[in-house]
Amino acid sequence: MDILDSFSLKDKVIVVTGGTGVLGESFIQAIAQAGGKIAVLGRNKEKADARVKLAAKYGAEAIAIIADVLNETDVIKARDIILTHFGTIDGLVNAAGGNIPGATFEPNQNFFDSKVSDTIRAIELNLYGTIIPTHVFGEIIAKKGKGSIINISSLAASRSITRVLGYTVAKHGIDGYTKWMATELSLRYGDKVRVNAIAPGVFLTEQNRTLLTNADGSFTPRAKKFVDNTPYSRLGNPKELQGTLVYLLSDASAFVNGETIFVDGGFNAWCGV
Repeated sequence: MDILDSFSLKDKVIVVTGGTGVLGESFIQAIAQAGGKIAVLGRNKEKADARVKLAAKYGAEAIAIIADVLNETDVIKARDIILTHFGTIDGLVNAAGGNIPGATFEPNQNFFDSKVSDTIRAIELNLYGTIIPTHVFGEIIAKKGKGSIINISSLAASRSITRVLGYTVAKHGIDGYTKWMATELSLRYGDKVRVNAIAPGVFLTEQNRTLLTNADGSFTPRAKKFVDNTPYSRLGNPKELQGTLVYLLSDASAFVNGETIFVDGGFNAWCGV
């Protein structure tokens, strides 16, 4: 296979959870441009339908499915719809996640006054919201003996980032889960079943907007700290995740398994001095 052809996703069916989010939108655009077929999963029908139109703009076929990744029955129904429509599943991008109200501590807040239940909800969304779709969609990939699963890790899994306990615990879990599944699936189903993760740097999304920007759109002190500790001296653009995503979904990364790739402008590599 020609090296350029190995990056193609032509005719591959890729499921994207959290497809209605900012990063999900960028992922769908990339998959569409690379020739893939897309199943867009999300809870917002209007946004899911918009993602289908986005894919069509690049000549790609896509379907929108309304589902909650924490509801296994929803995910199983989504799987059945995808198999009826496309006949198979070749890849999964677990993009559902983010932070939730109550699980982010304010600087002047008494930490011990917070509700543990809110932290647990953040863990469930980011960790269980990856495990459940992987269990359901991953079975199809495993049984056919070929496919790529991509989880979304975080800088919070390698660095202690203040105020986001539930998110941090969950993303540590994602890193461990990625390595475990990569090992287990390959040993059981062969060397063409792969599981990897992407650890984005700081990208402005709906979930972190109030943490990073003021009402007038200017950066908060927290956002400035991220920028000041990134060698690139800026936040990331969601489109800068696209190349890594396509690489991991495609045959170009055939011998890459169990890895977490940082796309962070050098934040994780730098000590700040």
